[in-house]
Amino acid sequence: MVKGYSRTQIALHWAVALLIAFNLIFSDAMSELWRQIEQTGPTPTTTGAWVHIIVGVAVLAFVAWRLVLRVTRGVPHAPAGTNPLLKLAGDAGHLALYALMIAMPVTGLLAFFGGFETLGELHAELLKSLLWALIGLHVAAAIYHHVFLKDGLLNRMRKAG
Repeated sequence: MVKGYSRTQIALHWAVALLIAFNLIFSDAMSELWRQIEQTGPTPTTTGAWVHIIVGVAVLAFVAWRLVLRVTRGVPHAPAGTNPLLKLAGDAGHLALYALMIAMPVTGLLAFFGGFETLGELHAELLKSLLWALIGLHVAAAIYHHVFLKDGLLNRMRKAG
């Protein structure tokens, strides 16, 4: 049984978190650049779009790496005594986060390079909103475990075990 996450798993978790935060915070600039590209085509001022794309591709690559590690190395079990419904909610939340961490870059790449405007709207509107909501729930759950349940769950993402 895996006692904790590896250093690599922890590093990838925080790297992905920072990259996603960067792209979410600066996504409005990408929306403006997309409109500019549609109107005038690529110009030197569309460099920010490439930064957004490169960060998105990095997220996709790191998430793939995380999934390989999750399958090959495993992940620690829920803390002893965890309510089965809480465990189910945690598992569902992680599955949804992984799905969105894959869907966001894929839809963005297909919209940008394939010209699929509908996927661009899906990427920038629905998936972005869902990702913000799930990140909020993920952070709230980590704080709940740490402050109220005091079960050490949050510490697993701070120190390799």
